[in-house]
Amino acid sequence: MPTNPAQPLAGAKTAVQPPPRNIAVDAYRGFVMLLMMGEVLRFGTLSQNFPGNWFFSVLAFNQDHVPWAGCSLHDMIQPSFSFLVGVALPYSIASRMAKGGTMGKLFLHALWRSFLLAALGIFLRSQSGPVTNFTFEDTLTQIGLGYPFLFLLGFAKPKWQWSGLGVLLFGYWLAWALYPVPGPGFNYEAVGVPANWPHLYTGFLAHWNKNTNLGQAFDVWFLNLFPRVKPFLYNGGGYLTLSFIPTLGTMILGLCAGRWLRAAAPRIPFKRLLIAAAICLAAGLLLHFSGICPVVKRIWTPAWTLFSGGVCFLFLSAFSFVIDVKGYRKWAFPLLVIGMNSIAAYLTADMVGSYIHRSFQIHIGMNIFRVLGDGFAPTLQGAAILLTYWLILFWMYRRKLFLKI
Repeated sequence: MPTNPAQPLAGAKTAVQPPPRNIAVDAYRGFVMLLMMGEVLRFGTLSQNFPGNWFFSVLAFNQDHVPWAGCSLHDMIQPSFSFLVGVALPYSIASRMAKGGTMGKLFLHALWRSFLLAALGIFLRSQSGPVTNFTFEDTLTQIGLGYPFLFLLGFAKPKWQWSGLGVLLFGYWLAWALYPVPGPGFNYEAVGVPANWPHLYTGFLAHWNKNTNLGQAFDVWFLNLFPRVKPFLYNGGGYLTLSFIPTLGTMILGLCAGRWLRAAAPRIPFKRLLIAAAICLAAGLLLHFSGICPVVKRIWTPAWTLFSGGVCFLFLSAFSFVIDVKGYRKWAFPLLVIGMNSIAAYLTADMVGSYIHRSFQIHIGMNIFRVLGDGFAPTLQGAAILLTYWLILFWMYRRKLFLKI
């Protein structure tokens, strides 16, 4: 009986094709990295140069972090990047398994990747200091600390992923709620908080005040275990090492989104994505306005994990709708160049920006950027620097040079 050539012989090994890249995810990642690199546009300075201009004020607000509770577009950079790490994980696992990877080998790679991300974050934060700056609140370091746990959850059943998320967020909230608040007469200036700072909470929400919380106490102990020029007292922005725990929650939300996308491909599971967005946004806002837990990005509260996760679901839905449903892809090419080389984009902005700025000052000067007047000069110079970033990444894209960890 002749064998059907379209079917493999029984017992024969067939090549498993790795899943194709998700262009919408790459474009979303590129958008996030563009926001980060776009800091060189200096919209804050532009707003100061044109006081009273509402449009420039909006640009400036969304290119900076809010002082404490709330959210700006700039505040969504780190949660989006963390969320997308989770989205990409099911694709990464499927690709490596298709190439013959095993659970053991993949976990060792996850541990190695975790170490490299954490080490790279510390390295980048040490560029301007006399010694290594052992700090763990950087975006890359935070992802690195939580990545091995995310990887293990990538092999778990959905119910365990959701259960893990719930236990993580509730346990973290409870630990903070049980930690004692400062007593009357506490000297907030000793921990870098002005006495008249308008964002201090009273009552139950005081458990989440700046530099007087559980995460601050942990860092005073933990960070002083490392060699330092002077003892660690507080982080000026209120950022914390322990934020990697609720950041892991953000990555778990992304993991669930990535699993839905792979399972439904080539369709887009909009219903699930939008329901998840609505639930997360509603839960985060409910926790905030009910006085149970504030939405604060700087200390990555559980309410922030939920609220920012809801926004991430919306962003992912929007990019998927425009690119995958409507088929509008050409406009996204500049974002793909960035998004497919996100580590290179991160390093370019962090390590090359000052060199490019000095080069422009030396070889071009500022006069060319004053074509629209002195008020626009810093932003036009920043636009030239941003274009240079993109051209570097485009050169790497054309030559298929992609930095991966």
